[in-house]
Amino acid sequence: MTPHTPQHPLQAVLFDMDGTLVDTERLWWEAVEQVAGRPLTEADQPDVLGRPVEHTAAWLGTATGRPEADIAAELHHEFAARVRTGIVPRPGALDLLDALAAAGVPAALVTASPRAVADVVLDALGADRFAASVTADDTARTKPAPDPYRAACRALGVDPAACVAVEDTETGVASAEAAGCAVLAVPSLAPIGFAPGRTVRDSLTGVTVEELRRMVAPELRVMSWNLWLGGSEVDDHRAKQLKVILESGADVVGLQETGGTAAQELAEALGWHHHRAGENLGVLSRHPITARFGDPDVGFYGAAGVRIAVAPGREVDVWTAHLHYTPYGPYEAAFDGVPAQELIAHEELRLAQMRDALARIAEASADGVPVVLVGDFNCPSHLDWPDVAWPVTRAAEDAGFADSYRDAHPDPATEPGHTWSPIHPVHEDGSGRPEPQDRIDYVLHRGLTVRDARTLVTGSPRPWPDVADNDWPSDHAAVVTTFALTRL
Repeated sequence: MTPHTPQHPLQAVLFDMDGTLVDTERLWWEAVEQVAGRPLTEADQPDVLGRPVEHTAAWLGTATGRPEADIAAELHHEFAARVRTGIVPRPGALDLLDALAAAGVPAALVTASPRAVADVVLDALGADRFAASVTADDTARTKPAPDPYRAACRALGVDPAACVAVEDTETGVASAEAAGCAVLAVPSLAPIGFAPGRTVRDSLTGVTVEELRRMVAPELRVMSWNLWLGGSEVDDHRAKQLKVILESGADVVGLQETGGTAAQELAEALGWHHHRAGENLGVLSRHPITARFGDPDVGFYGAAGVRIAVAPGREVDVWTAHLHYTPYGPYEAAFDGVPAQELIAHEELRLAQMRDALARIAEASADGVPVVLVGDFNCPSHLDWPDVAWPVTRAAEDAGFADSYRDAHPDPATEPGHTWSPIHPVHEDGSGRPEPQDRIDYVLHRGLTVRDARTLVTGSPRPWPDVADNDWPSDHAAVVTTFALTRL
């Protein structure tokens, strides 16, 4: 089984200094104001923040006509004096450094400040907290060029793609991203926008090593959900569906029983991308859809898929499937006592539908692109029943697909993961017989790592037929799996 709490390939964390680890951006700002002889404004930020002394000195020299060397020396003097007397660690900085040390993840200092200033800061923070340091004196080019971060990675013997750089300015972010690092941006004086591969936080307070690990192994949260005839049995179902999807944190949702229009309507309300296949299947994605697979006019039962671009260089295929509901094995086993071999034989129709879906997936697959197959299979899993080798899930396993819920919860006795049915505690024929509860909805995967998987039902749904006011607008539980994606 794939563990659901894997160790991610975080090899090092690379910290900018000024404004990131210590509150020196304001000290630098004050030093430049002193040398410039005037208050600085927002228009001055591009030539002051995140820039080496030489750049700011040249900028001031152009404005004042003074020699750049004299200005640079004065800037060094004013800034160093302020650092020695006014250095203050940024909130959360020391806690994060200590947490990295405890986790065995090396840290490096990567700054556009000169070595003389960096050494003062290192002494104040504790030089033993850092396995390496790179300053403006150590590379031919400094930020925004990638050289400083590349030099730090060489010094540590690590891959930039397996590192997180922590920065507070656009200049530093540009340097780290050009070097190939994931970036945690914590703006100090000027805002920093969001972008693929970049996380923006207000502060280092509360940042964990696990969060940094996820940045080098981005997550994709996939949900499978049977909407139950589009949700039409429940009042205000579309609004309730939207609420469930948003609160689930899902990035991609494979839908069954869409009632024709649900995928498009939900996507438009969410501002997401979507694919509609026939009157029953759909996929919603917050990430762009770059290809669509399967028969667009597929019938009520079948499969359809999309390829999504999760981030530059990272694509994932996501398929949704709905298999025929009858004969239903758990009813035959519980109510009629049908033996295992007959139960298996009665799966012939669903098995043919699964094989068709797997053939379509194989035809559409591309090298290096992981695949997720979700759906309402209307049959149990061979992983859950010790005495019945249910062939539909076995066929998926034989095609290389793993069951994400059983990856995360290997023991069906303690974590059954039932998805049928949150509104049917008793059989609806009026006999009063308990409804067989079982796991018939799945998120299967090939080429991904499971971080977590869970079933989802919100509220306390009232049983059938008194369901119109339920907060949960379906007769199935949803399945939500969080995957870690490997950086390419």
